Amino acid sequence: MARGDDRRADGPHDGPADGEDGRPDGMRRGNPALTSRAAILAVVVCAIALSLAYPVREYIAQRQEIAELRQKEAVARRQVEILAQRKQQLGDKSYIEREATRRLHYCRPAVKCYIVLDGGGDGGRQAQKGGPTSRPPWYETLWRSVEAADRPR
Repeated sequence: MARGDDRRADGPHDGPADGEDGRPDGMRRGNPALTSRAAILAVVVCAIALSLAYPVREYIAQRQEIAELRQKEAVARRQVEILAQRKQQLGDKSYIEREATRRLHYCRPAVKCYIVLDGGGDGGRQAQKGGPTSRPPWYETLWRSVEAADRPR
């Protein structure tokens, strides 16, 4: 027999029929083993989640690092290709001669070369932009005035 049945068999009670916890018989407390099982299950699930959190975080961080390294590798490969093309250009003798003539104004011994300084053409535009201005900068004017004031009269 159940506990509640034993009490009814003993005799009449004052008030409604109560279980051991003071509740009416129809509202008996659930099985306490289920509650402890649920608590153990919750602890186990939390332990598994906590034990997996760090490795998953490290896995994601490593995947991001791999993606960044692949991107850097692609950039480095592009630079290597550009440098290989540049090396090939610099190995060409005609390219070197053209660049020496254009940049350094070198001239072959058998060829007469002229440099036009009147401001016409591409070189003239560079001379006008980088050439002397009509007025010197303010600091040069200031320094000249200091030197003039320092001279004996």
